[in-house]
Parts: sequence; C-alpha cells; structure tokens
Amino acid sequence: MRAFISAGVGLVSGLFCTYLMIHFRQGAADFTWAIRAAQDLIAGQNPYRTPWQLYPLPAALFGLPFVWSPPEVAAGIFYGGSSALLAFGVTRNGYHGLLIFLAYPYWAGMLTVQWLPLIMASAFFPLLLAATLAKPQVGLPVALTHLSRRGVIACIALVGLTFLVMPHWLTLWRGQLGNYARFVPFLVWPGPLLLAALVRYRERDTWLLLIGALMPQRWLYDPFFLWLIPKKRREIVYTAGLSWGAGIWRWFHYPHTIEQVARWSIVWLYLPMLVVVLLRKPGRDGDCAERAMV
Repeated sequence: MRAFISAGVGLVSGLFCTYLMIHFRQGAADFTWAIRAAQDLIAGQNPYRTPWQLYPLPAALFGLPFVWSPPEVAAGIFYGGSSALLAFGVTRNGYHGLLIFLAYPYWAGMLTVQWLPLIMASAFFPLLLAATLAKPQVGLPVALTHLSRRGVIACIALVGLTFLVMPHWLTLWRGQLGNYARFVPFLVWPGPLLLAALVRYRERDTWLLLIGALMPQRWLYDPFFLWLIPKKRREIVYTAGLSWGAGIWRWFHYPHTIEQVARWSIVWLYLPMLVVVLLRKPGRDGDCAERAMV
C-alpha cells in the first residue's frame, strides 16, 4: 500500500510538474542545467564554459538519463520520481508524513524543478546519499546528519566517477561560484536566534537546523530539507501552514533584494522549526531514517 500511494504521489506530482513546465514554457527549468552538463559531457565539451553553470559535475551524471527526453517530460519524471521516493520514505512511520508535501517550499521547488525531494529521500535510503552532491549547499546538512557506511561509499564512488570523466572539473566549478546570488540564514537577522536550538545539542534535528542555517541559499525552496525535522502530525501541519506565509508574501510583495528573501525564509521557515525543536521532549527526534541506516 505504501508503494502504491508513493507511486501515486509521484505520478500526480510528475504530471503536474510537466503541465507547469509546458504552461510557463520553462523547458526543464532549473533541472535544465544538469541535462545541459550531461549533453556537454557526451559531446566532449566543457560544461563550465558558460558562466551560469553553477552545478557540480555529479549533477550532470544524474542528468544523463534525460538527455534524449523532451525537457518538460524530463522535468516531470525527475520531480515526480524524486517525490515518490520521498513519499515512500516519510510513510515508514505513518501516512501523516505525506503532509510535508503541503509545505510551500515543495511547490516552489516544483515550479523550478529543484533537487530537494531527491536529497531528502536520501535520509531514508542510504544509497541515495550521493544525490546530496548534486546540490551541496542544501545537501550537506542532510548528508552530515544522516551518514551511513553505504551512503559514504555511494558518495565516494560518484565523486570518483566524476574525476574519471573530467579530472579538473572541481577547479572549473569553483571558478563559477562567484555568480551565485546567495544568503546565509544565520547571518541575517533574526537568524542568530537559531542558536537557541543548542539547548537541544544532543539531537540530530538540532544540527540539521543549524548546519542548514550556515549554508548559502538562494530562494524559498531551498529550506525544504527542514521538513525532515517535524515527525508528528501537528508539527508538520504547524510548520507547513506557516510556510505559506512566505508564499503569500512572495506573491503580493515580490522581494527586491536577497536580504528580503533571507528574512522571509528565516521568519516563516526556520523559526517555526526552531520552535518544534525546542518544544520536543529530549531524545524524541529519532525517526525511520535512523533505522534505515542500520
């Protein structure tokens, strides 16, 4: 039943994502960069010859299966498949886990075909941990808090493969990072308030929150990984509901600076997660992801 429901989530989200790409004429949106990098590798060209290729080479390897697909179809398969895997993971402790798909960052990510559902799925399936390398600024918090032997082996294998394909890609990629418009949540007020989570320093979710707040981010879809923190139904409903404050604000008052995006992200996405961490009884943040790593 879990597999059936998860497949249904993937099918619906994939079809809707494809519809959005066609309707807004976005091709594969942000996932286009992974597909283009894969096409460059096949053609023997340098993926970083354009200044806007900001993804590390592991992303190109994930894009390889989609190079011959229509971009809108590729977007739907990627986002839908990622959503199905995440749904299968979060339902291990009950179907209330599916409520995380109500969070605004998930839908903002669908509009731009982001990596977050796949990265979050790696918290439940260790071999998927290699997906965190495709977008390390949001993958690192998940990877560091959900390490496993199989996951580390998968990451090493993927990185080794990228260097076999293109030995100097890391230097070329690092030269592109100056074009990345970003903010670090902890460095923008009221970001420093997140330090209050240290009263629960023994909890894994605390470190997911704090490491995430130290990572450079770009838009309101990036913090979707925070929905690995709430476990109970009321926690998920509370945080998902508040997250739409950022969505509504974004539609009626479009941010003009990266600092505004940062502040809305902190107020509507990060601080509610801080409340969840602080109100939870000590030692209650273990979840099915921990058992999956055994």
